[in-house]
Amino acid sequence: MSRLQLLAAQPRRARGALLTLLLAAGAVVGSGADFTASSANPANTFASGTLSIVNSKDGVAVLTASGLKPAGAAATGTVDIENGGDLDGTFSLSRTAPVDSDAVNPLSAKLNVTVVDCGEFDAGAPTCGDGDDAELYDGTLAGMGDTALGEYAGSEKHRYEFSVALDGSAGNAYQGGSSHVQFDFDAV
Repeated sequence: MSRLQLLAAQPRRARGALLTLLLAAGAVVGSGADFTASSANPANTFASGTLSIVNSKDGVAVLTASGLKPAGAAATGTVDIENGGDLDGTFSLSRTAPVDSDAVNPLSAKLNVTVVDCGEFDAGAPTCGDGDDAELYDGTLAGMGDTALGEYAGSEKHRYEFSVALDGSAGNAYQGGSSHVQFDFDAV
């Protein structure tokens, strides 16, 4: 008797043999005989940039003027402002409210202020008054608002010249008067 005939004569053995064959086939198919690969990119790092202001006269006055006379010579002072960070920033200049010694005849209303961008530090310090300056503000101290200085790239540096003169229309009521403000440089 052949094996096939023997299995046909004994159905339980035939089912057992068939089950064994099916399990073996399933093990071969589900054995993970497929190829696999993987790749990783570890240590991805992220950091924010910086935006800061370096002020050559940080904490001190850009200029102090005393003994001003109507229509007299202007007093001047310079300050260097630098983007000390690595991000581009939009820079501006503002002032605090003037504090005048005489509220009735405020000197700040008669002080003519000019702010000039003397230029960017390229090969060296820019020269103020050399013809390529950009006037940013020309008006009274009392009327001065926010002044746009422009976009600074990281490490970009400019020199600014401030001048102040007493207007020729300042009469005797302004003698001995004083006014002071704080200039603030900001960047966003």
